[in-house]
Amino acid sequence: MTRSEPAPAGPEPVVTRPRKVLIFAWVGAVATVVLFTVVAAVLRNTQTGVYFRFADQVALVLLGLLIAGGLLLLARPRVRADGDGIEVRNILTTHRYPWGDVQRVAFPDGASWARLDLPDDEYVSVLAIQAVDGTRAVDAISRVRALHAAAHAH
Repeated sequence: MTRSEPAPAGPEPVVTRPRKVLIFAWVGAVATVVLFTVVAAVLRNTQTGVYFRFADQVALVLLGLLIAGGLLLLARPRVRADGDGIEVRNILTTHRYPWGDVQRVAFPDGASWARLDLPDDEYVSVLAIQAVDGTRAVDAISRVRALHAAAHAH
């Protein structure tokens, strides 16, 4: 029985999401739903001069759910990078770029998040790697840059 040779060791694939924004989004969404639900329940029983019906209460709770859903969109960003390329999922869009199309993985001074520099002076924001995450962001950008460098070395 022969042993197969192990695959050459390269940088590990990277999957990352923003941490602090994720926490903020979930806490904000839950607080919004609770607040709108409490206000809907209390408005019916107070003497404000306006008569709130059951339909108004339901509408207020639904409005709270819509706002919470909007806040949860902030929790959506993610990056998946491997030896072939990088997939960037931001708030509303998801795109995959082969490493050949990525000229540089940058984190400009003073920027809130990383970006991919593309040909023709274009760039794509990478909302999953945010400055507020501190050392997590540094680790993530370093790992993505290692994958980029390994792909361009071949």
